[in-house]
Amino acid sequence: MNFDRSAAADLWRNTLSQIPTTYGRLIYLASLRDQNTGTYHHHGLAQLFDEEQADQTMRQSHRQVFAEWLCFNLEQQKKDLEAYLEDLHEDKKTILATWIRLSPYRSYVPANAREVERNLFITDLETVLELLRYDYAVASPDPDA
Repeated sequence: MNFDRSAAADLWRNTLSQIPTTYGRLIYLASLRDQNTGTYHHHGLAQLFDEEQADQTMRQSHRQVFAEWLCFNLEQQKKDLEAYLEDLHEDKKTILATWIRLSPYRSYVPANAREVERNLFITDLETVLELLRYDYAVASPDPDA
């Protein structure tokens, strides 16, 4: 099936453009993917188009946002992640400590990402998290560190 430009335009215009950070868009799109089937679900998009078109549109958008993040250098990634954290109304030290301990970001990678892309994403994100850990004085999760 071809990537439907009108479905993609609707998704970007009505939803993704409202999310100010690339990291936030990545989390949002990953959250729409069923962890058991890999199918993306978006009620509004499925009503306007159909389930298959909505799934394909979100799958393609997830891939696009993921590629955008990978094109950022570490400084840009850190700045984007800090902007994402600023929009959250939770304690940043707690969030960072939890991310470092649980690695939820591993589930943000699109299913069709190549292994080298997956590894780059995880390595870059863990590097940025380590930088932020120092900036926010987050205790190391490893008691021997």
